[in-house]
Amino acid sequence: MAADTSRLDDLQSAVLQRTLAQVESLKADDVEAEAADSCCVICLDSITEVCEARPCSHRNFDFLCLLSWLEQQPRCPLCKTVVNEVAHDFQPPGSDANKVKIYVVPPPPPKDTAGAQPLPQVQRTRPNRFDRRRRQWAPQPRPSENEAVLRRRDVYRHQTYSLHVGSNRRTAQYRPHRDLTPQRFESDAELVSRARAWLRRELQVFEFLQTPAASTSQSSADAMTRRRANNAEFLLEYIVAILKTVDMQGSQGQAEEMLKDFLGRENARLLLHELRSFLRTSISIEAWDREVQYPQARKRRRSSTDNTGASHTVNSRPRADTYRPSYATGHSRMRVSDAVRRYHPD
Repeated sequence: MAADTSRLDDLQSAVLQRTLAQVESLKADDVEAEAADSCCVICLDSITEVCEARPCSHRNFDFLCLLSWLEQQPRCPLCKTVVNEVAHDFQPPGSDANKVKIYVVPPPPPKDTAGAQPLPQVQRTRPNRFDRRRRQWAPQPRPSENEAVLRRRDVYRHQTYSLHVGSNRRTAQYRPHRDLTPQRFESDAELVSRARAWLRRELQVFEFLQTPAASTSQSSADAMTRRRANNAEFLLEYIVAILKTVDMQGSQGQAEEMLKDFLGRENARLLLHELRSFLRTSISIEAWDREVQYPQARKRRRSSTDNTGASHTVNSRPRADTYRPSYATGHSRMRVSDAVRRYHPD
């Protein structure tokens, strides 16, 4: 099991590096891209405090996120190099660039092998976005949503899986693609383009990737729009990198494991199923929306009777339109806060 976890870590590291390379390539084509909009690969939010993992020199993390990551495993999230120290609080250009703060990563506690019991598998979680995000989650008016996104949101709300899209008169152009392998995604630019188009629409289902409403103040709305657009684009490229690396619905579930940190396991599994359903056809997104069918909701939901005798639906799954990524527990957040105080003594 440890070997499987290590293998998954290596795969995710490769996927993250591939994603960053693609995002940087896209930014290089955009002369208006700003460094302030850089995305933390751990939490998908904008980097508010730049830091550098040493000795590998990667800077694709927010300082607090990296601290929390290193508490769980003292290796760089991107290259798996052992991190000895983290440089942060860099001075602005023109000042003394040597004046940076250094956090020395403490060595891991010694392992007590005497009478040790096998440890349960640790669930992979993403570090919390901490207090730096709280100011961004003030209640905002809901943005306008088109009918297609609303229908897709309902699919995730009820966790309904699409049925097979068959060939008929209306889908005369249907040609099933059965070899949706990483090699196929590497070599077929048209297949990747179809996947990008579908994912770009599908990711609008999730609230934490939506752009703010027009009534938000102009300055904050502009910043939030840029940040969430960057987050959505990063996640899109991350999924494409997964498709080019592992089988999207392989028996080991590696694609689902790497995506669940951002969307939750149930939503990750459903998104991969729906993407595969679409890509196995050659019809357009609009045609797929019309032709795709779902089982009756009552077959996928449990019913109970309240004290009035009326039957109602019990659905304990998270609502897709209010889902946000799951991160570390409050205990982990407390440990990080204590660590920050140690790094910034009064």
